[in-house]
Amino acid sequence: MVGNPNVGKSAIFNRLTSSYAVVSNYPGTTVALTTGRMKIAGKDYSVVDTPGMYSLYPITEEERVGRRMLLEGRYEVVLHIVDAKNLTRMLPFTMQLKEAGVPVILVLNIMDEAEETGLVINVEALEKRLEIPVIPTVGIAGKGVRRLKEAIKNYHHGNRNFHVDFSLAVEMASMEIAPLLPQTSLSRRALSLLALQEDRDVLELISSLPEGEAERITGVIDALKRELDHPINYDITLGLRRRTSQILEGIIQKGEGKTRIARDALDRILISPWTGVPILLLVLYFGFYKFVGGFGAGVIVDFLEGHIFGKYLIPLINNWTDRLIPWPIIQNLIAGDYGVLTLGVRYAVAIILPIVGTFFVMFSVVEDSGYLPRLSLLIDRVFKWVGLSGRAVIPMTLGFGCGTMATLVTRTLESTRERVIATVLLALAIPCSAQLGVIFALAASNPWVLVTWIGTVSAVFLFIGYLTAKIIPGPQPDFFMELPPLRMPRLANVWLKTSTRMRWYFVEILPLFLLASVLIWVGNVTGIFPVLLKLLAVPTRAIGLPNEAAQAFLFGFFRRDYGVAGLYDIQQKGLLTGNQLAVATITLTLFLPCIAQFLVMIKERGMKMALGLAAFVFPFAFLVGGSVNFMLNILGLHL
Repeated sequence: MVGNPNVGKSAIFNRLTSSYAVVSNYPGTTVALTTGRMKIAGKDYSVVDTPGMYSLYPITEEERVGRRMLLEGRYEVVLHIVDAKNLTRMLPFTMQLKEAGVPVILVLNIMDEAEETGLVINVEALEKRLEIPVIPTVGIAGKGVRRLKEAIKNYHHGNRNFHVDFSLAVEMASMEIAPLLPQTSLSRRALSLLALQEDRDVLELISSLPEGEAERITGVIDALKRELDHPINYDITLGLRRRTSQILEGIIQKGEGKTRIARDALDRILISPWTGVPILLLVLYFGFYKFVGGFGAGVIVDFLEGHIFGKYLIPLINNWTDRLIPWPIIQNLIAGDYGVLTLGVRYAVAIILPIVGTFFVMFSVVEDSGYLPRLSLLIDRVFKWVGLSGRAVIPMTLGFGCGTMATLVTRTLESTRERVIATVLLALAIPCSAQLGVIFALAASNPWVLVTWIGTVSAVFLFIGYLTAKIIPGPQPDFFMELPPLRMPRLANVWLKTSTRMRWYFVEILPLFLLASVLIWVGNVTGIFPVLLKLLAVPTRAIGLPNEAAQAFLFGFFRRDYGVAGLYDIQQKGLLTGNQLAVATITLTLFLPCIAQFLVMIKERGMKMALGLAAFVFPFAFLVGGSVNFMLNILGLHL
């Protein structure tokens, strides 16, 4: 399955395979190949959902992943999923697939919204002109999926002589190098056009050819570049658009849709800084601060942690451990202050899970509505100031869910420079959902703590981003984005996304919390833990925090959310003033990334950068925390 981001590939995938890949209303969500199984008329198929790609010529790493699948040729048929509303813009990719000799079925998805906007598409006529099956669908509702399965079952790779005419110079160059190129699943004609555009993967193929042939091809490419007074891509795009216009002539009729005017007006409101920023603040306040911080971290956590665990489970566990286990060292492993059950399970289930759950509910609602792409356009100007583009909203937003996942998603950014900047900011100034939720809960009764935290972390984000962008050379990234339609979130989608993410998070988090408890127990038994606490107590006291806060920072070495859960414990005991709470939340937010995120940083950016970043972040977090404490004291402010 191939196609632009946000055309409903994942929805079609789910309907074909009866399984779940995150159905997101934001481009770039599917960042890896997702495979499922499907059976049609007794025959088993493997269905692969690829990352979003706009054409055969990839720009980003995620597009390159999908194109490699096409180059490998391990498929019976390729489903090109398009948004029916934007058929004119997406059909050139179909032309490329046809010309490359790929067995393709064109899937006109989101037909319901195309009809709402007044578009009428003559599907039968389009099918005849393209000489391939064309199937209209509404993937999210399952409409047209049965017919799509029939088309897959009965597919016959017919006319392979489809041809798109380009300029004479491009045609002559293509004809000269095509016979020299190796045989792949894509036609030599398609490879020659990619070679003329100096596609990285195709140039690697050419480099493996005998030296004389490789030099001849390179010479033709250089000669064409000298002959043309514009990029070769321009000729390719022009030819594809010309052919698209010929194919679609008389196929699409346009009328005034019943929802277009209202949606366009709402888009302008959400994207304009004058109206979009207040709306964003309202979403953050009611959606995340009140719902996640107030309800999730307040009501649910108070009930589970204070009532269920505090009154019943913890005393029961401590009592049974004392009765059944005679060895104090094993008793301390299971129960007590740092026990696997009384600390690890309690933190994971009673504190972190409710916060993560409510965050994922709210995030799924916002995601399913189509608001996130509008947000990316709204803050594109701010991101450009730190060397990023609006496209970086994808990993940055995911970072508020899980920094580990978000660091992986930075590979979708176009340049190494952007990926490095995004990795630095994710490690330093983006709290994960559990950390964010607990901070909201801690600040729920003191809004000035929240204002101080937001202001400081935002300033650090902008300062470090700006500094990193100046240090790392490179051009300013361009950004353009197609806006998907605004939709009322579907309850089934929200539930499916939330429950899937909750399962994933719980499976990941509980073993790590248990492991952290065991390591803390080992540290206590061996005497390492008290020594580390004494060492951490020095910088902790230096920024105006009590000695007990050192424990939260030590916990933060294992997981950020584990550390902030420890901070929640300290706050519940009444050991922190308003000023100390602001300093502690700021320092812990800027603190070292968790072990999982650190390992992914090593994998994605290399050991040298990961260690260098960790060495910078540790003292920097305490420096910022100490500066905030100093300023509050100098100004005589008491939050």
